[in-house]
Amino acid sequence: MSITLPEVLIIQPLMPQLDEKLTQHFHCHRLYEYADPALFLQRQGKSIQAIVTRGDVGVENTLLEQLPACKAIAVFGVGTDRIDLSTTKARQIQVSITKNILTDDVADLALGLTLAFSRKLLQYDQFARSGQWETQGPVLSSKVSGKKLGIAGLGAIGLAIARRAEAFGMEVAYTARSAKTTPYRRCDNLEQLAAFSDFLVLALPGSAENQHIVDRNVLKALGADGVLINVARGNVVNEADLITALQQGVIKGAALDVYPQEPVINPALRQLENVILMPHIASATFETREQMANNVLENLLSYFSTGKIISPA
Repeated sequence: MSITLPEVLIIQPLMPQLDEKLTQHFHCHRLYEYADPALFLQRQGKSIQAIVTRGDVGVENTLLEQLPACKAIAVFGVGTDRIDLSTTKARQIQVSITKNILTDDVADLALGLTLAFSRKLLQYDQFARSGQWETQGPVLSSKVSGKKLGIAGLGAIGLAIARRAEAFGMEVAYTARSAKTTPYRRCDNLEQLAAFSDFLVLALPGSAENQHIVDRNVLKALGADGVLINVARGNVVNEADLITALQQGVIKGAALDVYPQEPVINPALRQLENVILMPHIASATFETREQMANNVLENLLSYFSTGKIISPA
């Protein structure tokens, strides 16, 4: 007797371990493998019961419209800015995220980038490798301890960043929709936070309301000694304003893990020496990605066995 497996649509490639786990439990369709996705959706869209996607990919409403039986979306990540939650709510589609799993890794990277920029770690590595040390001494860098760290968004990740910064003897302030019960100073707006900060860390959602929230005015307030650290989403920064600010010395520099058009990075950013560029790897550790993969699987198994996901967005 054959068992009919639930039909699941995978939007874009996932890590191999997760793809393998999903294949063991579900009948998986990989949208990115079809030469004619529109034809596939026309023929089989009505049978799809759940979707697996990444936080940086999301799900477009035009796709959901072709999947009338879909009632669950499992996100490999915590971002839901590319999913219309008002639409999913209206259609009673449950959306899960890998909640509270990647917090530590993202916070670690935020502090790592702060240290790397301030202490010139990348430049020192190249200096040592090149043999220059044999003929000249290294230039001086700047200390982190005692500096001011502003955090835009004091959710779980922002709070984890704050605690790490506090351990380094940094003075911490933040902006958030509502005041938090913390010892940290709350600023009324992002410009005020930028003016306070030596390092301005972005840890807020990439929602429509935060689109280009970091613009020329915020960067001007951050000032010539200030550094922007972005571990949030690329769209929260007006990239044109950022590039101009970096080129003209409006701010000291930036360290970026996210970009508006990933995986494409603006060539102007790649040409600048006062920028550290990462390929969106904040959660890219073996331990965390394994936990994230397990979370996606557990959410889907729970949905198909009980009708409810376990870590809703």
